[in-house]
Amino acid sequence: MLVVETIAKIRRACFQDRKPIKQICRELLVSRNTVRNVVRSGVTEVTYERRVQPLPKIGPWKDKLEEMLAANARKPKREGLTRIRIFEELRALGYDGVYDAVRRYAATWSKEEQEASAAAYVPLIFDPGEACQFDWSHEIVVIDGAATTVKVAHVRLCHSRMLFVRAYPRETQEMVFDAHDKAFAFFSGACTRGIYDNMKTAVDTIFVGRDRAYNRRVQQMCGHYLVDPVACTPASGWEKGQVENQVGVVRRRFFVPRSKFKSYAELNAWLEDRCVAWAKSHPHQELRDRTIWEVFEDERASLVPYVGPFDGFHAVPASVSKTCLVRFYKNRYSVDGRAVGRPVEIRAYAERVEFWRDGKIVGRHERAFGRDKAIYDPLHYIPVLARKPGALRNGAPFKDWELPSAIRRIQRKLGKVPNGDRQMVQILSMIPTDGLGAVDAACAEALNEGPPAASVVINILARHRQPPPPLTIDTPDALRLTCEPVTDCKRYDSLRRHIHGKITGAGRDDPAEALRHEGRLR
Repeated sequence: MLVVETIAKIRRACFQDRKPIKQICRELLVSRNTVRNVVRSGVTEVTYERRVQPLPKIGPWKDKLEEMLAANARKPKREGLTRIRIFEELRALGYDGVYDAVRRYAATWSKEEQEASAAAYVPLIFDPGEACQFDWSHEIVVIDGAATTVKVAHVRLCHSRMLFVRAYPRETQEMVFDAHDKAFAFFSGACTRGIYDNMKTAVDTIFVGRDRAYNRRVQQMCGHYLVDPVACTPASGWEKGQVENQVGVVRRRFFVPRSKFKSYAELNAWLEDRCVAWAKSHPHQELRDRTIWEVFEDERASLVPYVGPFDGFHAVPASVSKTCLVRFYKNRYSVDGRAVGRPVEIRAYAERVEFWRDGKIVGRHERAFGRDKAIYDPLHYIPVLARKPGALRNGAPFKDWELPSAIRRIQRKLGKVPNGDRQMVQILSMIPTDGLGAVDAACAEALNEGPPAASVVINILARHRQPPPPLTIDTPDALRLTCEPVTDCKRYDSLRRHIHGKITGAGRDDPAEALRHEGRLR
């Protein structure tokens, strides 16, 4: 076969040097027909493909081998035969060729089958409110001056093509719950079927076919919103092609170039506005005369009504350290000092984290992302201060505690007297029961009355806790008594006197009858 260098030499000798064909054949040692073909065709490269592939050994067995390969492809992967096993079964039927021929033919057949099945798709049509699709993507934005990779949750209604996008720091289960709640609240309803990939936060086990073992919490969420979860085949993104396409569109339209935001709240508000603007300005893919937003407005009537937020938390057991801290996702959170040394349940939400002990909350904080952070609530350490009041001066939870002005003035004054720390702890211990505002008002009143003391503040709070006096009711004139009763204890002396002025002994006459006779009993 001619190489490109020989063809180039033939073309230069003929068209540039004007040499005859006979001389070119003698110099380059090629035939006259070859030179004529190159000169007349004008090609610069000659390729040769065998039109008929001779299969001297496997040819008679080609149909049988294809039948065995097709039957093997329909079996589950764990029950399928390897190519060496297929070769052995073919030899048992009389094939006398080598394994390499079977292997090459099987590889070619499998490649052709995959290309034929992957090149064709069936267009899908969904009824209003029938299905929605969910997926994640990773995007880069600038948050608070730093380039941050955010995890973006995508939800798409299959009928109207309405999209919803929300960014999170992670792809954990509680973020999935929050994304569904925000999306269904935005749509004012949910679909009867949700299409997902096999994400670990939702699917525990993948069985043969479409069967899946969904996570218990995911099943609770789907039962709350009345959504039937459906998982795609692994590595088959075309089964939820709408949301897969949405990922690329959102990335090109929303996140390029990089946008700058102060917080996730500002980013998510901006994304929601962009989703609405996109839907109002782009036509529907099938109903070209209407926008996505117009079709979505009609689809809302077919959605399952929104029933309110799902209590979407991810529960994790933990224990409380001696410093009243619980570690969660490489950060530490404070809890009530009375829970030290006891197990607690961490309930992680998308924006907050709660700590439960025996059915009661012993701590609640805004969720912190990052690592090696300590988040304190000074009120959690009040029970500890009752035994160790000296920790009030240098305790880490109280270092940045922003107290109201009156309480700070009381603290400064008590810091100069003996036993002032213990008195200040007594005042702070009233905050959980009376509230920070009431304690601050009591401290301000105590400062106006004289030298501050814990007993004075506690007494003021006790007085404020007393119920107010009953309201005086104005009696209408029509209900007023013409003869109002008079309180007079002397009237009971008549109980001891007889009607005729004689003193009666006990039990001799009826005192009530005597009073009734005198007209004094009303």
